[in-house]
Amino acid sequence: MHSAVGAGSRVEHTEVEIRIENSTVGRDVFQAGRDLTINNHPAPPPAPDRRPVRVGAVPPLASAFQPRPGLREEIDRARERNATVVLTQVLSGGGGVGKSQLAAHYAHRAHAEGVDVLVWVNAAETSQIVSTYATAAQRVGAPRADGQDAERDAATFLDWLAVTERSWLVVLDDLTDLEGAQRWWPRPPVGANGRMLATTRRRDALVTGNGRARVDIGTYTTAEAIDYLRERLAEADASHLLDDGAAGLVEALDLLPLALAHAAAYMINEGVGCTAYLGLFTDRASRLENLLPPGADTDNYGRRVTASLLLALDAADRREPAGLATAAIRLAARLDPAGHPDTLWTTTQAVTEHLTAHRTPPPPGAPVPEPVTTGQARAALRLLHHYALITHTPHDTHRAVRLHALTARAARENTPPTQIPATVHAAADALHAIWPEHEHTARDLTAVLRANTDTLTDHADDYLWQPDAHPVLFLAGLSLSRADLIGAAVTHWQHLATVAERLLGDDHPDTLTACGNLATSYGRAGRTGEALDRVERGHAAR
Repeated sequence: MHSAVGAGSRVEHTEVEIRIENSTVGRDVFQAGRDLTINNHPAPPPAPDRRPVRVGAVPPLASAFQPRPGLREEIDRARERNATVVLTQVLSGGGGVGKSQLAAHYAHRAHAEGVDVLVWVNAAETSQIVSTYATAAQRVGAPRADGQDAERDAATFLDWLAVTERSWLVVLDDLTDLEGAQRWWPRPPVGANGRMLATTRRRDALVTGNGRARVDIGTYTTAEAIDYLRERLAEADASHLLDDGAAGLVEALDLLPLALAHAAAYMINEGVGCTAYLGLFTDRASRLENLLPPGADTDNYGRRVTASLLLALDAADRREPAGLATAAIRLAARLDPAGHPDTLWTTTQAVTEHLTAHRTPPPPGAPVPEPVTTGQARAALRLLHHYALITHTPHDTHRAVRLHALTARAARENTPPTQIPATVHAAADALHAIWPEHEHTARDLTAVLRANTDTLTDHADDYLWQPDAHPVLFLAGLSLSRADLIGAAVTHWQHLATVAERLLGDDHPDTLTACGNLATSYGRAGRTGEALDRVERGHAAR
């Protein structure tokens, strides 16, 4: 006997037992009887899928990546010394020292060695941790992860990590909100098969304890810095540029990996040796002493990065497409350093119109350039990539354009105040233009766009509220709700409602919309009293 199976039905294994018995019917009449018993049992669960699971995009290693053996030995010794206690190692250090590159090195090595589960999280926002964990829960087949509640699925993933026999590595890159992330640290697993790495600029007490150990990451040693220049120049067949000024150059750059990357790219593209670059850099850095705002050197490296950035931009603006590099990086600097899609540059009118309006003016007497095309916008990305000011990896569908947070800050701080409103609005318009109409078929892209909207909001002052609230702010909040990131949605709408009330007034339509969505989010979070209070306040405002 077979059970009928239709599309989407659950297959069951059916056992049929036929037993023949003799029974009496009347005094001398016997009937051969049949007793038919049907036992339905659920099908045995399928064998677990043992294929490797990869969630998130691990950044590529930079050209002439330095393995930094002394530092890696310290990291490995710390893990071996605390193998039964420490689950998480937190790589802590200032901007530009190479924390993310070290974490990426371990991720690439784990991948090569065949780790079962590898998860890379761009962790600047807690909502990104939740959404990535929720995706991972689905991918590993964690029990009770049904895709209906992202926060519950994320917690289920942590439960799965604690008991699984599979090997795993989770990386939280650029962890900023340590307070908000407390719930999302993995617990020590049953075995020694799991490991977490986190990178952060934070150095306070929250970095350690509860299975976490901090490893301080500093700059290169002098030998590593010289080796970096030697290898980077050799890769470009430009070893002759490594002259007697190399030692002085790495010292002037404070052995900072990010500034050395800027310098090496400039030297290669401009055919300038170490001694000549050192002269240019020293002159630019000395002029910056009186120009940079006091907060520009928070990491103690701001002036080095800004000087190397401005030198590179001066050169890049002279290259074709001429005059676009500075305007392009100022726009990119408003977005998530962890990356955004290059379709923002290759498909949106907002970007081409912005570059046309804000390109570096041509020399006097030169013809007025034609409006910028999407092809030229993409060429500007490649130009910035060649000067090591961004990383452009077109094969990375959703995070093709990355830039270092310290480079981004330097670019923002050197944007003329008169250009900031237009730059902020161009970035917001471009994000809005590439937002997918059907989010359920583009969950990863939507998560990236939400992260970029958050970063833009952080660096936009109040410009996204002039004259009214920009639509991308509401789109991001609705997207959080649709993704079942209810905690993040509540936080988002709380912020929007507060800002709207301050800037637009209680009875403005945008304020009422933000407050209505906040009430809905309160209701979905089970905060009924706060939801009712918001509804009543909305009625009063009307």
